[in-house]
Amino acid sequence: MVIAPRVTVGVAAAGISSFALLYAPQAVLPQLAAEFHLDPGGASLAIGVATGALAIAVLPVAALSEIVGRRRIILISVIASVVLGLLLPLAPTFESLLVLRALQGVAIAGFPGVAAAYLMELLGGAGVAAAVGAMIAGNSVGGMAGRLAAGFVAEPLGWHGALACVAALSLVCAVVTVLALPATPPRPRVRRGGGLRAAFSRPVLLAQYGVAAAGVGSFVAVYNAAGFRLIRELGIAPAIASLVFLAYATGTLSSSTAGRLVGRYGKRAVLVAALLVTVLGTLLTIPDNLALVVLGLVVLTGGFFAAHAVANGWAAAEAPEGARGHVSGLYTLFFYVGSSVGGTVGGIVYGRAGWSWLVVFTAAWLLAAMAGVLAEGRRPRERGRRAAGARRTSPALTL
Repeated sequence: MVIAPRVTVGVAAAGISSFALLYAPQAVLPQLAAEFHLDPGGASLAIGVATGALAIAVLPVAALSEIVGRRRIILISVIASVVLGLLLPLAPTFESLLVLRALQGVAIAGFPGVAAAYLMELLGGAGVAAAVGAMIAGNSVGGMAGRLAAGFVAEPLGWHGALACVAALSLVCAVVTVLALPATPPRPRVRRGGGLRAAFSRPVLLAQYGVAAAGVGSFVAVYNAAGFRLIRELGIAPAIASLVFLAYATGTLSSSTAGRLVGRYGKRAVLVAALLVTVLGTLLTIPDNLALVVLGLVVLTGGFFAAHAVANGWAAAEAPEGARGHVSGLYTLFFYVGSSVGGTVGGIVYGRAGWSWLVVFTAAWLLAAMAGVLAEGRRPRERGRRAAGARRTSPALTL
């Protein structure tokens, strides 16, 4: 199915706005640490608080979207998150910054929490894989743009100016979203309470939630610590170190490509391959060699965004008819719980034990997610073998 241009523009603009705002502070974590006298783990709370608040808010927001509509929730989300983004540079203390970041996380929850369900309702099952791939490509552009914009201007303007520039970029994207995002067709009413149970009813959905949590937890942990390693250990200037976020361009390409590969090789094969590529990327960053660190981040980014695109689209396609909003919300909940916990714990591991142990931590998460996908994939075959064995041994079937 061809994705309607209006849908693509509206969702991509919302993704750019949301993810630029959410992760912009990652590029200025060393500056925040220096100004407020924090260690890497403490500074990473500027990311973890926002993603944690997003995780808490996403299920109520997803449930609310069943009542007021997906489009309205997305529009409220992008507008409120931009307003809070414009207030962030005015924060006088780190504590007040964290409060604003928590509120911003709640505001941002409306876009990732309902976007997949919105696309499923608008385009149907045949087009959702490609649509989600395009959406996540826009998300990666937003993450890259926010980090690059903040990183480039942090040295001359400080972290205040850096965050203000990102908020201005997001404001433009929010206007585009308001103008471009189409409405969805009317939805049937769902019996209250059934949606959440249904969203937990299928092992294939649980496997995707696991990929969401483990994948993004590993990814954010590495990128939270990357600035510290490049600046402190490898002696790179902050503005130059921010160029590492150009690796997000790989994620833009891989997420859109993953949707096409699913049609050829199947969801499970593409997802497992993407997770293995992500592990390989983390391993490449171990040597104290700038070229290998950058290459590893490029490979890691491509693998992660491909895995995220497949898992998110797979969850949307497998969602029961009356639980699409809940499945989308739960996927996002696990995604941002993983981001918050993984990013914060990863900063602590790096601060206390160094980069190599951070790689061990992240690789273990990724391999655990892959094991869950493979274990879920064996269930139908095992049931089939048991059924076949029952047919061979059952007296009624041997007559």
